[in-house]
Amino acid sequence: MPDGARPPTRPQIRQLPPETVNRIAAGEVIERPAAVVKELVENALDAGAEHVRISIEHGGLACILVEDDGCGLSPQDMPLALQRHATSKLQPGPDGQVDLLNIHTMGFRGEALPSIASVSRLTLASRAADGPAGEVAVHAGQMDGPRPVAFTGRGLTGTRIEVRDLFYATPARLKFMKSERAETQAVSDVVKRLAMSRADVGFQLDSNGRSLLRTVPLGADPDHRLERLGAIMGRDFRDNAVAIDAEREGVRLTGFAGLPTLNRGNGQMQFLFVNGRPVKDRMLTGVLRAAYQDFLARDRHPLAALFVDLDPEYVDVNVHPAKTEVRFRDPANVRGLLIGALRHALAAAGHRASTTVAGQALGKASAEPVTASIFQASTLWADRAAPGLSASPPRGLSAPPATDWRPADAAPTARIEPQDSPAPLPVFPLGVARAQLHETYIVAQTPDGIVIVDQHAAHERLVYEKMKAEMRASGVRRQALLIPDIVELGGDDAARLLARSAELLELGLEIEPFGEGAICVRATPALFGEMDVPGLLQDLCDDLAEYEEGLALRERFEEVMGNMACRSSVRAGRRLSGEEMNALLRQMEATPYSGQCNHGRPTYVELKLADIERLFGRR
Repeated sequence: MPDGARPPTRPQIRQLPPETVNRIAAGEVIERPAAVVKELVENALDAGAEHVRISIEHGGLACILVEDDGCGLSPQDMPLALQRHATSKLQPGPDGQVDLLNIHTMGFRGEALPSIASVSRLTLASRAADGPAGEVAVHAGQMDGPRPVAFTGRGLTGTRIEVRDLFYATPARLKFMKSERAETQAVSDVVKRLAMSRADVGFQLDSNGRSLLRTVPLGADPDHRLERLGAIMGRDFRDNAVAIDAEREGVRLTGFAGLPTLNRGNGQMQFLFVNGRPVKDRMLTGVLRAAYQDFLARDRHPLAALFVDLDPEYVDVNVHPAKTEVRFRDPANVRGLLIGALRHALAAAGHRASTTVAGQALGKASAEPVTASIFQASTLWADRAAPGLSASPPRGLSAPPATDWRPADAAPTARIEPQDSPAPLPVFPLGVARAQLHETYIVAQTPDGIVIVDQHAAHERLVYEKMKAEMRASGVRRQALLIPDIVELGGDDAARLLARSAELLELGLEIEPFGEGAICVRATPALFGEMDVPGLLQDLCDDLAEYEEGLALRERFEEVMGNMACRSSVRAGRRLSGEEMNALLRQMEATPYSGQCNHGRPTYVELKLADIERLFGRR
C-alpha cells in the first residue's frame, strides 16, 4: 500500500426499508400510467368481472379510476392485498410449494398494488359477497383503514380503485413522461388489447370525461371474437379477415388474419395473445413475414390477431416484471404452427380480395359529366363465349403474335361480347367476360355486379403459382461451383447456418463447415445463375438471428420466379378473345392467392350493383 494511503473501508450491508423496496419494484413494474391501468384491469379480469370501467385525467398522471363488478375483497383482506408478494392467485400444492410455471391468471406476482401505492395516492374500496364494504387509503406507502364505506360500484360486489397524483413521491420519474396525448394513447392501446383478449367482458374507457371506448359483453365463440376485433381494429378487418384454427402437439391456435390486399405501412395492427394474455414477441413479426412473403412487399405489413393456447407449464410468463413477454419451451413448434396455419387459411381464401379495393375504387369515382369523345372506341367483335368453359390455361397467352399488340398511338379500344338473347348468366364467382377495355382490363358480369380484372397482374399470379408447384414437385436443381466459395461469417452465424444445412440443401444451396466461423459453399440454385454468395449467406444469417427463420433464400427464389412469371405472362395491351378471357377467369377461381399479385396489389376489383346504383344516385 503506498505511503499515506488510507486502507479501503468495508461497505456495510443494510436491509432496505419497505418504502424503498416498494419504490424499486414500482420502477420495474410501473413505468407509466398505462402500466397502472394494465395491472388494475388484469386484477379485475382475474376477479371475474363482466364489466370494467376505466377513467383517466391528464393522461393518467392526475387520476386513474378503475371499477369492476368482480368478486371483490373483504375489509380484512384489504391491508394484506397492499403488502408485497401477497396474492390470491398462487395456491400451494400438496407439498406446500408454489409452482410458478403453472399460471392460470393474468397476474400473480403480488407487486402491482403495493408498487402503485408507493408512488401515488391510492384509495381502494371493495365489497365481497355477503359482507360489508370497506375502504383503505394509502399515501406514499402510509396506510389508513380499513374503514366502512358506502360502496358505489356497478354491482352488488366489486372493486373501485382510484390512483391520484401518480409519481408524486418520485418526481424524477415525471421528467420521463411523454405528452398527455401520448400517455392517453398508451392507456388506450393497453385497454384495447385487453378488450380484444376478452370478448365476454364489457369495457369502458373515458379520458377527461370524453369516451374513447365502449364495448358490451359478447361471448367467447369465434363470431363474438371477430365482432370485438372489428370494433377495435376496424370494420375493414372484420369484413376481410380469414379465420385461423389449428392445433399441433398440444398447442392450439385460433384467431383471424387479414387478406393480403388489406395491409398497412407498419406492424401496429399485429397482435399476439398467449393463454389470453396480450404479449409482445418479435417472433410474431418473423411469423407473419414468412406467411405473407409470397404476397406483400417487404415494406407492407398484414393485419392479424392470433391467440395461442397451451398448457401453462410449456410457457414461461415470468420472464418480465410487467408480464409483457413470454418464453415458449418449444418455440419451433409454435412458430411452425403459426406459419402453417396462416398459409393454409390464406390458401383457403382462394381468389378472394379485400372489399376495401372496391371501396377505394368507388371513392375515387365521381359523377361528373364526361365528354363523349372518351367513349369513342373501335369495337372489335369476338366470338361469343360458351357457358361452362374448362379451367385449362388460356390458349395463346405465352407467345402473343406481333399483330395482337396495339400501337402506342392507337385509339383506346373496347371489345364487347355480343349476345343473341338475354340468356341467364352462368353462376361463377368472377362472372362471365363481357368486354375488354384498352386491351388491358377484362370486364365481367356477375349476377349482382361487375368485376374488372387486370389481365397482366392476374396471369402473372397464375404463372407464378404454377412455377411454385413445379418446383415443389421436382425440387430445386443445383449447379456445382467449379471452385467452392469460402465465406467467413463468424462462429455464431456459421453455426446457425450449418444447423439448417439440410433445409438449405432442399433449396439448392449446398454448404459445409470449413474451419472456425467459415462455410464452404459447393453448389447454388441453378435458377439464380451467377450470384453474390457471401451477400446471400449474410442475409440468411440476419434472418436466422432476428426471426429464427431463414427467409432470405426463399424470398430470393420468389423474387426470381416472380420476375420470370412477369416476363412470361400476358401483357397489358394484348387482345384476348372471349374464350381466353373466360378461361383466365376460371383459372383465377381455381388458383389460391389469385386475388392479389406478388406485392399485395389486387388483381381484380368487384363492384356490387347496389354500390354502382348509389354512385349514380339511383339509391
